[in-house]
Amino acid sequence: MKSSKRHIWPELQATVDYAREQEVGEDRRDILHPLIDYIQARVDQGKTAHLNFICTHNSRRSQLAQIWAQTAAGYFGIPVRCYSGGVEVTAFNERAVASLKRSGFRIRAEGVGNPVYTVTFSEDGQPIRAFSKLYDNPENTASGFAAVMTCSDADENCPFIPGTEMRIPVRYEDPKEFDGTSEEAFRYDQRSRQIASEMFFVFSQIKTT
Repeated sequence: MKSSKRHIWPELQATVDYAREQEVGEDRRDILHPLIDYIQARVDQGKTAHLNFICTHNSRRSQLAQIWAQTAAGYFGIPVRCYSGGVEVTAFNERAVASLKRSGFRIRAEGVGNPVYTVTFSEDGQPIRAFSKLYDNPENTASGFAAVMTCSDADENCPFIPGTEMRIPVRYEDPKEFDGTSEEAFRYDQRSRQIASEMFFVFSQIKTT
């Protein structure tokens, strides 16, 4: 088992430990293997893998996937840069932000309407800038990336994404349907933990020299 290369915030470590203990089913492993293969190929070439997680509004699932993937990459010391985007600009949903805070991330917000959140998972890890944006926003790399499609709507309605080397569907159910219900926090945490466990599984499979 690989050990972490960076010191995870103590309050986040428990969530990471939980994520690493979860069994990823064979059906989901089949879905994740193209992503593993893409990252491994870049690592074998001595290159940094660039991943752009894409969902319609870039407000929930794509943001969670970007942040957990970058955290897992940092944890295992894998050279990966993670981004996210959508086909419409809204805002990083406050419920998803709250779920990440409950998981132990340290988060600061600047601005209103579509705030820019600075998310950190360790003292020495590169801070993650998170806000809703189009997938081709200048903050995202323009070419040589894998487009990881995290929702069916974006996957089905974006037949062509300029600059991508590979399109990889890794879809998640939207916790949005539980907004305003008594299950809201539980469902957001459930989805976040699922994404965490799968991203940690992905990066645990990458072999480095």
